[in-house]
Amino acid sequence: MKFQLRSLMAGASLLVLATAAVAQDNVLQAEDSYFTAAKAELARKIADQPNVGRAKNVVLFVVDGLSVPTITAARIYEGQSRGVDGESNVLSFEELLPYTALSKTYTHDSQVADSAPTATAIVSGVKSLNGTIGVTQQVKVEDCASQKGAEVTTLFELAETAGLSTGIISTARITHATPAATYAKVAGRDWEADKDLPEEAVRNGCKDIAAQLVDWPAGDGFEVVLGGGRGNFMLESQQDPEDETRTGARKDRDLIAEWKARHNDGAYVWNKQEFDAVDPAGTGKLLGLFNASHMQYEADREKDAGGEPSLAEMSVKAIDMLSKNENGYVLMIEGGRVDHAHHAGNAARALTDTVAVAEAVKAVYGKVDPAETLIILTADHSHVFSIAGYPARNNPILGIAGQGDDGKPYTTLGYMNGPGARLDEPRADLTGVDTTDLDFLQQALVPLGESETHAGDDVAIFAQGPWAHLFHGVVEQNLIYHVMEHATGLASRAALATSQAAK
Repeated sequence: MKFQLRSLMAGASLLVLATAAVAQDNVLQAEDSYFTAAKAELARKIADQPNVGRAKNVVLFVVDGLSVPTITAARIYEGQSRGVDGESNVLSFEELLPYTALSKTYTHDSQVADSAPTATAIVSGVKSLNGTIGVTQQVKVEDCASQKGAEVTTLFELAETAGLSTGIISTARITHATPAATYAKVAGRDWEADKDLPEEAVRNGCKDIAAQLVDWPAGDGFEVVLGGGRGNFMLESQQDPEDETRTGARKDRDLIAEWKARHNDGAYVWNKQEFDAVDPAGTGKLLGLFNASHMQYEADREKDAGGEPSLAEMSVKAIDMLSKNENGYVLMIEGGRVDHAHHAGNAARALTDTVAVAEAVKAVYGKVDPAETLIILTADHSHVFSIAGYPARNNPILGIAGQGDDGKPYTTLGYMNGPGARLDEPRADLTGVDTTDLDFLQQALVPLGESETHAGDDVAIFAQGPWAHLFHGVVEQNLIYHVMEHATGLASRAALATSQAAK
């Protein structure tokens, strides 16, 4: 009886939809191009069915500082760069990752977050304090002794315990806040090398972040680590292979040498030539550190002395390596320098790095089975970046939007604060200035010469794959971990593996 009732209801729903579709053909705007495009989009959404299978793999894209205005501006920028209509353009992740939500990014102690606790929320499921990584709200900032008992378990640690492969990729230093959240437990996010540890931390036995990566006790460790930050793994007595003016940052422990000694089947690379030569099939582990500090912005990558792989190239290589594990894998891919470009007040580089992330998403999607891979793209926090004025359709997104009451032109893109404002001086006259130049700094309202700030508005979550439909509405940022864990069942699988190993 219940089956018959459900069948009747389903049939009635289809009849209603069919009747509504026919009725739509009779409205006056039925042939309008916007109208027909929206009808086609509605049909695709109606046909979409949630995937409730187990996720074998998880690929987590974290785009540092990717505010909603940044997405919009990058969408327009990418389209205009290709000579097509930017406003109706679609970035790869907007199309390939159809389930969306808004993420609330506040931390336990702040309305406006930094990258450390927000990354911790994403990979561990708890909100914590600004300036801390891999710990709960019980920690005290910059207090090593308070770390004891406040550490968290990350999704990556569960994955390693359960027998999956793991990887982290970042265009920032691999010891920077977002990638470090996958493995490090520190009361101070800046403790990237041993020289950065305060006296109290040394006295109480806390490890720096780079050492925690190499000594990471989860499973057999990361299979893939690719990013910047080479200096934090090298001794102060060692000269950087790419820049003879720079040396390492460590007082003791040559961590690169230690990593190589521990992994006979591993490959360590520091430039693109060595990276390209790595054969995933014959390589057990891969460590790539492509710059002494952060990797280059995408716009500057080809000028790098040693050569750097793109985010898409690193992502594809990682998938090729991790997918050898029949149990699956968990991979974080960070577009870390969107954030840095915004801090500099440099919209052009923020947009080009966002487009590079979109290219990486497209490349990853083409390498995986979408039915068994949960792919998520989100941001840790926002920026005080805006799109303003009334520019005409197809106006260059980096161009002039109009003229202010002071008689001076203003750009479509701008910042609430940052280097683009002049202290105690009138707003600069942009007449005759090429605001589309890569090095142009957008104007700001409040002068902050050092750096523009983060913002506290919600950021977007995009997802596809098993249980991706759980991302809808406005959610707490730490829910992201819980969806990933639910989709994979990693907590119970790790617990089972631990109990079996104990027998």
